[in-house]
Amino acid sequence: MILPIIAFGASILRKKCVEVTKDFPDLDILIENMWETMYAAHGVGLAAPQINQGIRLFLIDTSPFFDDNDSEGIPLKAVFINPVITLQDGDEWLFNEGCLSIPDIREDINRRSSITIEYLDERFQKHTQTYDGVTARVIMHEYDHLNGVLFIDKISPLRKRVLKGKLTDISKGKIKANYKMKIIK
Repeated sequence: MILPIIAFGASILRKKCVEVTKDFPDLDILIENMWETMYAAHGVGLAAPQINQGIRLFLIDTSPFFDDNDSEGIPLKAVFINPVITLQDGDEWLFNEGCLSIPDIREDINRRSSITIEYLDERFQKHTQTYDGVTARVIMHEYDHLNGVLFIDKISPLRKRVLKGKLTDISKGKIKANYKMKIIK
C-alpha cells in the first residue's frame, strides 16, 4: 500500500525515534509498504518518520545512482533497523541532496565520504558494515531522519533565509508533488 509522505513542518520529522522491537506489530507489512511508497515517489531512501512512524527504521535502494554509471561502487538495497553510525571517516564532499518530505528543494550538502554502521536487517540479524560514496551519503541522510535532523539543517543560515518562503509553503500544503503527501503538525 502506498502511504502518504509527511511534509516538512510536521513535528514527527523533528523527533528522535524510538527503537524497534521484534514484537512490533506487522513490521513486515510496514516495510513492504515503505518500499512501495518509496518507489512510487521515485526516492532512493525512506525513513519511518516520513510516513508518520516514530521508529528507528529506514530503507534505501541506491541503484538509480548507478544506472547512469556516474557513481563508483555497487548499488545497495537494504533495510536498516535500530542503526547506529559508529564512524564517519574520509574527506568531506558536496553532493546535491533532496528529500521526499521537502519536495522541489535541493541543496549541496557536505558529508564525509565513508561510514561504518551497525544495524539489524528485516530478519533482526545484526550487521556491521562500512559504506563509501553515494551509498554512505544516502544512509547518512536517512539516519539523520531518525534523529530529527533534515538536510536543510546542514545549509548556511543565508540559504535557509532564502528558502524560508518555500519551506513555509510546504508546511502549509502549498505544494505539488507527483506522489501522495500529508500535511500534519
